[in-house]
Amino acid sequence: MGLFIKIIDRITDTFGVIAGLFMVSAVLMVLTEVILRTVFDGTLYITQEYTAYFMVAVTFFGLAYTLKEKGHIRLSFLHRFVKFGKPQTILDIVAFVFGFIMFAIITYASYEYFMSSWESMTRSRQISQTYLAIPQAAMPLGSLIMSLQFIGEILKAITKLRTGEYGVDDTESDSLGR
Repeated sequence: MGLFIKIIDRITDTFGVIAGLFMVSAVLMVLTEVILRTVFDGTLYITQEYTAYFMVAVTFFGLAYTLKEKGHIRLSFLHRFVKFGKPQTILDIVAFVFGFIMFAIITYASYEYFMSSWESMTRSRQISQTYLAIPQAAMPLGSLIMSLQFIGEILKAITKLRTGEYGVDDTESDSLGR
């Protein structure tokens, strides 16, 4: 089980880096557009379209990494009513299961959306006429990685239940506003 968790975490970290690369690419593209317009009175024509595609990739590829690093907004008010340790871990497992179910559904729906574009060879209406299946692939792939990360978080919580080792990371940090 530990190896499986490590593999999921490594995949999540990789897609976190990919999300960062898409973010940097979007910034560089906008910067290039600004320089072209200001200095050379030119344009790339695709900046708005491709930065939108990149932001979708950043969002979906970064979801699992954010979950792994406990960066999502958490509604921790229930933790205040539940004792520290085993009860909180069980509550976390329930939340992770609901998250997994939700993202399994999102993975399926976004895959259907992607396949529809793939089969129909749909192109964007912009000047680039990009095959929309290419940027849309980030949605089911990112959702799948998020689903896997939910499984990883469930397994981590089950490991805590089995070992009885509840660390400091189980408590919410008041200093961070979480």
